[in-house]
This record gives sequence, structure tokens and C-alpha cells, in this order.
Amino acid sequence: MKKFSQLNVGDEFHSECKISPSELDNYLSFSGIKNIIYENKEFSSKEKRVVSGRAILSKIEGEFTKLEEMYGNLLIFYGIDGDPSWNNRQTRFLKPLFTDEKLKIKFRISEKKELNEEFGLIGIDFEGVNDDGKVVVISKKNLYHIKKDAPVHQ
Repeated sequence: MKKFSQLNVGDEFHSECKISPSELDNYLSFSGIKNIIYENKEFSSKEKRVVSGRAILSKIEGEFTKLEEMYGNLLIFYGIDGDPSWNNRQTRFLKPLFTDEKLKIKFRISEKKELNEEFGLIGIDFEGVNDDGKVVVISKKNLYHIKKDAPVHQ
């Protein structure tokens, strides 16, 4: 785990994951999403289903919190500001991701600032690439409050 003081703008971290059909079903059930793209065989088969964009973002955030460099810190998702140099957009889905397809994720610290004596703020940009090396998702300025002194684990 790295403490707030050890994190720097430009630091990059990497992870890989997959979203299984059962994980997608759990997400769709929890979120209440009803969309023909997840139900129609023309768009999805039992073996290869399109994954919801929000499910992808949730999985990516989960991967972020499990990174060796992050796990152990008190992280509070603060919001998404969008990037002024990107017309204030924050997330774009460029290609579909299918269940059981590998997603390689690059996390990059794009912002770091002091908030008060107890917390700092880090901005995280991430990019997800599929098995074919095609960019699936780009998201900028995902903001996290991070406690400067990490809590002691029991």
C-alpha cells in the first residue's frame, strides 16, 4: 500500500479482469436495468453477452480498490468532474466488451491535492483495453478522497 504522500501525478498502476455471465446477471438484477440488448439473441448469446457500461465501470472501480498500491487506504469515491481539456467529458465507451473477455486496465493519477489535515484528493484516469488490444473505455477525473494516514488493519 502507498500512502497519500507516496502517490504522485503520473503514477500508473495496472490490473486485469473479466466479467462473467453470472456477474453480469447479478449486476443487471441489482441495478434493475431492463434493456433489449441484454435480452435479445441478435445482440447477445448465452456464451457471448454485451456487458453494460456501468457494470464495466463498477468492475474497474473494484479493481482499483484491490490494487496492491491502494488496498488498505481509506478511499471514498467523491465524484467525476470531467476533464476541461476533453470538453468536460469524463467517460467514453469506444467498443463493446463481452462476458468472459479480458479487460486490461491502466490507472493513472492525473491530479493530487491537499484537502485538509486528514484527507487528500486524487484524480484517477483509466483506460480499459480488450483481448484484441482495442480501447473499450476511457474515463477521466474519477475523484477519490484518500485518508492521509491509512487506518490500521485488524
